[in-house]
Amino acid sequence: MSYARPEAIVEPAWLSKHLGDPNIVIIDASFHLPTANRDPKEEYVSSHIPGATFFDINEIADQKVDLPHMLPNPDDFESKVGELGISENTHVICYDTNGSAMAGMRAFWTFKVFGHKNIAVLNGGFNKWTKLGYPVSNEFPKTKLANYTCSQPNPALVTSFEEVKENVKKKNRQFVDARTAGRFCGTEPEPRAGLKGGHVPDSKNLAFQEMLQTDNYMELKSANDLRKLFMERGIDPSQPIISSCGSGVTAAVLYFSLFLIGYDTVSVYDGSWTEWGSKEDTPVAKGPE
Repeated sequence: MSYARPEAIVEPAWLSKHLGDPNIVIIDASFHLPTANRDPKEEYVSSHIPGATFFDINEIADQKVDLPHMLPNPDDFESKVGELGISENTHVICYDTNGSAMAGMRAFWTFKVFGHKNIAVLNGGFNKWTKLGYPVSNEFPKTKLANYTCSQPNPALVTSFEEVKENVKKKNRQFVDARTAGRFCGTEPEPRAGLKGGHVPDSKNLAFQEMLQTDNYMELKSANDLRKLFMERGIDPSQPIISSCGSGVTAAVLYFSLFLIGYDTVSVYDGSWTEWGSKEDTPVAKGPE
């Protein structure tokens, strides 16, 4: 079975034929955990897909909260993406250096929150692009300021801390945590200091890597394999889901996977474990599901 929304994912061969298309803006949304000791912006400066601009999830974010890369307000989003030459009619292609899972899919979700229609993820990201021998560049693109308007935002794609607290009590939505099993169980340390170990009570654990082909450029798994994975893990795609992770980045992999196979049931908990695990009074479970 093919993807229900194949327009949301493009292959390097397709993108290579559309380099320089004035209706397309390519964004490098690479992000690394603090423990990786890597600077995604420096890596972008050194090498990126020709014409790509850098989409900094830490800059295009709410700067007034003490949490990493939380969604910006609509006015700030309009201003920032307009500076990248993106209008609401632009065809945006997202990628990163980790199969488009960190944070290409987060960027895709962000644009969807603000109502963007024409957007896709590069399957396999920068790794697949380079391994297949497509060109790279260290030149900065010449961007023309664009006017962006968030005409049809979709706040239902975002879940707040208070809504998660309410869901712990009422269990109206499935809660899926995309961190590794060790972090979910509380047996591995968190990459950010000062956080409790464990998970939100009654969560299911589906590490984001399990939705990817880790031996094949980190491409997303096929529609059939994704459906099988969700069924095996007791996740019902037809029912509402809150997706969470460490800081709201890889939670978007679940959102994107289900969007791709035709479901609009996922909302991302933007603060994720960085918010939940930092509070003294939040309930925490440890061990496996």
